[in-house]
Amino acid sequence: MSDLKFAYWVPNVSGGLVISKLPQRTSHSPGYNIDVARTAEQYGFEYALTQVRYLASYGADAQHESTSFSQLLLAHTERLKVIAAVHPGFWQPAVLAKLAATAQEWSGNRFALNVVSGWFKKEFTNLGEPWLDHEERYRRSEEFIEVLKGAWSTDDFSFRGDFYRTRDLTFRPQPEVAPEVFQGGNSTSARRMGGRLSDWYFMNGGTVDAIAEQVEEVEGYGREFGRRPNFGLNGFAVVRDTEEEARQVVQEIIDNADADKVRDFGEAVKAAGSATSDGKGMWAGSDFNDLVQYNDGFKTGLVGTPEQVAQRIVDYKRVGVDLLLLGFLHVREEVERFGKQVIPLVRELESAADRKTA
Repeated sequence: MSDLKFAYWVPNVSGGLVISKLPQRTSHSPGYNIDVARTAEQYGFEYALTQVRYLASYGADAQHESTSFSQLLLAHTERLKVIAAVHPGFWQPAVLAKLAATAQEWSGNRFALNVVSGWFKKEFTNLGEPWLDHEERYRRSEEFIEVLKGAWSTDDFSFRGDFYRTRDLTFRPQPEVAPEVFQGGNSTSARRMGGRLSDWYFMNGGTVDAIAEQVEEVEGYGREFGRRPNFGLNGFAVVRDTEEEARQVVQEIIDNADADKVRDFGEAVKAAGSATSDGKGMWAGSDFNDLVQYNDGFKTGLVGTPEQVAQRIVDYKRVGVDLLLLGFLHVREEVERFGKQVIPLVRELESAADRKTA
């Protein structure tokens, strides 16, 4: 089996990766992020995900735009792949496909996109864009990805959808290697889209058993189309010398949570997901403590000593996870610590498992 891949959340928005007043040694400045990217690349991370946010929200009072910020990081690294999160509705997909093709060529095939269907209603309405219901947002995202992939691979590409249309579209140059397309979501619509269309399906944090069930379901949808998407899992890592120390850090984050912003965030995301026909929207089962970390990262349980965290990571790999997307409290220093102390242990455990099955 191939090695599990590691990614980190780029702190290109203020406030870090938790809705907490606990002091963080993290900055959203370009200079800080270049340093983080170079450190991540040096210590075994293969991907970085640049967040998309246009307006202040729940602690993210200042934001840098994702596609331009991603290219900044690509320009200052050599091997790191950078994923720019984008919203259908704010981009015309064929125009974005052209931007991505150019970035892919000059970066040496290291640019990727994460298509985010959206949960923040105010952001759409304040920017003058219509807010669609849940199922419509995912239908739009499917068409968006189809246009991206068609523009990258097909001459005279014509598409007739409900949201997007192209006519006899031919790009020169087309990318020699198409940018990877990531996608998240927890609803049945999101899972079906992941199985049918996306290269990578991102999952919010969860227990090993919950993630195993989700992987199995999405793999089933993929088999209908003769394919298997790759699976990425969100996690918030707190690695310390002792388990007690690591758990104390998580408790301090929660104890210092900005309660009003956590509640507002919870109401917004649950309202966005409530339009699902089956009640499986993201954050549907998240309580206050879970919501302090934006994507349920505490649920993944990457809290403890390097040995404990490495073992839990391998447990997720066994149930089908291909990539771990990590958030940290003090991003620069904890990326380095994780790369030095945890990734080598994961590689040892992977090698031991491979020898057993050889």
